[in-house]
This record gives sequence, C-alpha cells and structure tokens, in this order.
Amino acid sequence: MRWEDVLYSQGFGTRRACRALILSGAVAAGADRRPVVDPDEPVPPDELAPGLPFWVDGVCWPYQPRAYLMLHKPAGYECSRRPSAWPSVHTLLPVPLRQRPGGAADGVQAIGRLDQDTTGLLLLSDDGAFIHRLTSPRHHVPKVYVVTCRHPVDEGQAQRLRAGVVLHDDPRPVTPVAVERIDASRLRLTLTEGRYHQVKRMVAAVGNRVDALHRTAIGPVVLPADLAPGQWRWLSVDEVAGLQAAGGKAAGVKAAGPETR
Repeated sequence: MRWEDVLYSQGFGTRRACRALILSGAVAAGADRRPVVDPDEPVPPDELAPGLPFWVDGVCWPYQPRAYLMLHKPAGYECSRRPSAWPSVHTLLPVPLRQRPGGAADGVQAIGRLDQDTTGLLLLSDDGAFIHRLTSPRHHVPKVYVVTCRHPVDEGQAQRLRAGVVLHDDPRPVTPVAVERIDASRLRLTLTEGRYHQVKRMVAAVGNRVDALHRTAIGPVVLPADLAPGQWRWLSVDEVAGLQAAGGKAAGVKAAGPETR
C-alpha cells in the first residue's frame, strides 16, 4: 500500500483529498513522527500492522485494517445513521470513523440498537462478518442490563422474570439467563435474545415499569468505569477475539426481531 492508500482506507476522505493532505505536510508516521511527503511512497508490508501510529494534523491515529470500537452511549441519541427525532450516535465519533470506505455503507455501523433513552455499552465496527456474528438470531451472545424500576421490585416479580414471561407478539416465554435484585428498585438482567423493547416489556409483564435502562456488558466485554458517556475507544485484540468466540456459539432458542431495547 502507498501512503495515499493508507489514509484513504482509514477514512480521511477521497484519494485526492488524502493526496492533498500528504502534499500539504499534514501527515507523519512512526514513533519518530517522520514527515510523509510522497503520497506514492510504499509502506513496507511488515510495517503496516494494526496499531501502526501515524499523525494527521498533529492527531495520532493507529492504523486498523478493520475498526472495532466501544462507545458509552448517552441518553438522547439514536443508533441509526439516519435518525428520525434525536441525533445519531455516529455524531459522537471522529469523521474518519464515520467515512471509512468499504462494506454495504461507509463508516462503522452500530452492532444492534439501543433506544434513545437507553444508555451504556454500544459496539461499532466496519467488519460485516463480525457484525453478523454478534447480531445473528442463530447465536446467543449474553448482554447484561441494569434496570431501574419505577416501583419497588419484590422477590415475586424477580421470580416471575426468572421463570419466563410471555410477550404479546410471541407465545414462547422469554427467559433471562440471570435475574439479580441489586437493591429495592434495581435489577440486573442477563439476556441472550433481542426482541423489540424486550426489557421494558418484560418488566411491564410482571407489573412494573422501567424508568432507566443501562447496558453494562456484551459477551466478555464490560463497559469500563472510566469511559464517560459520549466517549469511545478501540477494542483490544483480546476483546475482539472474545466477542468473536462468543458470537460463534449457536443459540438453542431463536431470537426474533431487531435488538432494540
């Protein structure tokens, strides 16, 4: 790959725009921040490894053949690239991540959906196979939610959830992997299915209401305590591998519908 190709693959605009960035002196490479002045300069294959640092306008970027991210989704954002009433979560990401080329659409895509009022861990990627592996109804990747209920949660409601509840659009009961009472009004639910407004409808089915919903984990990946709402970071190699392994396990029960909470 040439340096022009590297910048293009990382979302820094058209090939012409990437070439102009290099010719303007805006690009540097390596730990020593060596200026890159020739757009046609080849990058040795042994150097073009994930994590290779390069700088554009003084900002350091790691070269990533594929993008794997986590975002701490705040309330008031939609997971769609074409939101209807609220801003898109994609506006919280740097422009290069939103316009990386390749796939059915440019840029990283949200893996599953969270309602605009739901907060917490959201994964994004431009790797179509990875996205499919984690969202396919044939797989059961556990997701953990902290649910704040409007009314006190008694043990009877928790037991009914553990036993499984029937939602109006499907005769099959929805049974969480785990239900834990955190305190008088909060539950920790672990689910492997993804149905429309699933958590909210499950809690309503046992006679309560959801006032706040926060996702804390997907598979082995846990939302870090130091990642503030609206912030993002790259997933580590181990986190990606763990998610790929989790997404490779076939589900015993087929999920239905989009994963919207």
